[in-house]
Amino acid sequence: MKLTHLFKKTPLSWLQVTREKTRLIVAIAGIAFADFLIFTQLGFRDALFDASVKPHYVLDADLVLINPQFDTLFAVKSFSRDRLYQAKRVEGIQSLASVYIASAQWRNPETALERTTLVFGFDPSQRVFTLPEVNQKSSDLKMLNRVLYDQAGRPEFGPIADLLQKNPDLTVQLNKKEVQVAGIFTLGASFAADGNVISSDSTFLRLFPERQPHEIDIGLVKLQPGANIEAVKVNLQALFPKNEVIVLTLKEFAEREKTYWANGTAIGFIFGLGTVVGFIVGIVIVYQILYSDVTDHLPEYATLKAMGYGDWYLVGVLMQEALLLAVLGYIPGFIVSLGVYHLASSATLLPIVMTTPRAIEVLILTIIMCIASGIVAMGKLRTADPADIF
Repeated sequence: MKLTHLFKKTPLSWLQVTREKTRLIVAIAGIAFADFLIFTQLGFRDALFDASVKPHYVLDADLVLINPQFDTLFAVKSFSRDRLYQAKRVEGIQSLASVYIASAQWRNPETALERTTLVFGFDPSQRVFTLPEVNQKSSDLKMLNRVLYDQAGRPEFGPIADLLQKNPDLTVQLNKKEVQVAGIFTLGASFAADGNVISSDSTFLRLFPERQPHEIDIGLVKLQPGANIEAVKVNLQALFPKNEVIVLTLKEFAEREKTYWANGTAIGFIFGLGTVVGFIVGIVIVYQILYSDVTDHLPEYATLKAMGYGDWYLVGVLMQEALLLAVLGYIPGFIVSLGVYHLASSATLLPIVMTTPRAIEVLILTIIMCIASGIVAMGKLRTADPADIF
């Protein structure tokens, strides 16, 4: 029997699904809960990744040089500035710049509570960031002990933007040293650091006296217009021993950070496990619903067999029920997840947003989940015997 005929002429699956209203509500709630678990895990995981690579994508560079042991901004490994100077030999390079990175304690000027922030140090005479606020204020950073504050950081840092409006000479403590806030920019917090601060290289070295000026954390390479990025990358890497410096595109640099959080920490495993648990919960719930439905209506299925309908027709009805449950359960799960994303994003300041690829991914997982449950429930369906009703 054609599938189109099954859908158009025999709405048996819909009648079966909606006959027991209580069972239908339980099924929808169960699938919605499973989808909510999956949405939550994937949303938090992606927010972690997106937040962790925001600093990477505001660097004004085509290629970056890093220590091969450098996996994350929150545990940097330095290399010699001399290696960066060597890059001048390669054709196609327009400019070179360096960045220092370290974690520091920012003291809230109102409560005196301290929070961890990332500090980026650079030469203010060079264009290192794509952030307009930073480039407009870079000349102010040439004065020692001046910093720019990330206004998208955690509120526990204090109402710095408001305080700065009231007092243009606002000073705060950063790493136990007094610094003046010269301006603000917007970047955002991450799982590992609550905010970001940008300073000149001179101020950075004062904040971190244990750091050596000739040991930099990131080398930035800007290419000439029309230069072949892959060719320049190969030529650059040929200059350096791979155990000292590696050359990456900006995207590869960001992917390295994501890989660290996904595979180098327990966080990636935990979110992955949560997704699997949600998927398994959904399979169990849908299986129980479909199995109960088949058991309750076994005589009716046997009657259909006696009327000449084959096993494949009955299997088709069961698969339709599974698909209907998938769609009906997905919709409330999606809606609830949107609300939770909004609340979580407001509370954590992390970029937890619904994306079209994720919505489609979870819908596909829901359909697979329900079809898998239907396949398992087929065993009971095939026990329907016309002889049992006579």
